[in-house]
Amino acid sequence: MKKTALDFWVGLFVVLGFVALLFLALKAGNMSSLSFQPTYAVKLKFDNIGGLKARAPVKSAGVTVGRVGAIGFDRNTYQAVVTIDIDKQFEFPKDTSAKILTSGLLGEQYIGLEPGGDDQMLKNGDTISMTQSAVVLENLIGQFLYNKAADSGASKPGGAPAAPAAPAPAFPGAASAMGSAGASGAAGQ
Repeated sequence: MKKTALDFWVGLFVVLGFVALLFLALKAGNMSSLSFQPTYAVKLKFDNIGGLKARAPVKSAGVTVGRVGAIGFDRNTYQAVVTIDIDKQFEFPKDTSAKILTSGLLGEQYIGLEPGGDDQMLKNGDTISMTQSAVVLENLIGQFLYNKAADSGASKPGGAPAAPAAPAPAFPGAASAMGSAGASGAAGQ
C-alpha cells in the first residue's frame, strides 16, 4: 500500500516537471499565447525593423490584437515586408498607421497600431502605407557621439576657448546704438 502511494507522488512530480518544462519552452519560443481565432493578414513595409521577430505581438492601446506572421525582404524597394495577422474581432480603419516600438529600454520589440478615421476597414491582403521604422539604439548612440566629436572639434586647438562673435544687431540701427561697447566687450572676453 505504501509503495503505490509513493509511486503516485513520484509520478505526479514527474508530470508537473514536464508541464513546467513545456511552459518554459513555449515561453522561450514566444508561443505561449497560441490563438486559434480567425485572423486577417495585413502587410507593412519598413526601412528598418531592428530586432523585430516573427510571433512578436501587435498591439493597439496596449492590447494585443495580433501577431507578426512573417518577415520578408522586397528586392525592388529594398525594404522589409512584415505580414501581421490581426484577430478578426479587431477591425481597423484603412488609414491606420504602424510603428515598431520597444517594451522598456532594452525589451522586446513589437508593432504598435494607431487607428485612423477612415470609414472603410482593413481587409485580408491590404497594406498599411503609413509606417515608422524601429529606433535602433546603436544608431542613436553613434549619432550622439558623432555630434559630441563635432562639437569638440569646433573649438580651437590652441587651448584657449574661441571668443564668441559679437551678437548680430536686432534691428538696422542697433550697430550704431551699441557704439564701440560691442566691439570692446567681445575683445575683452
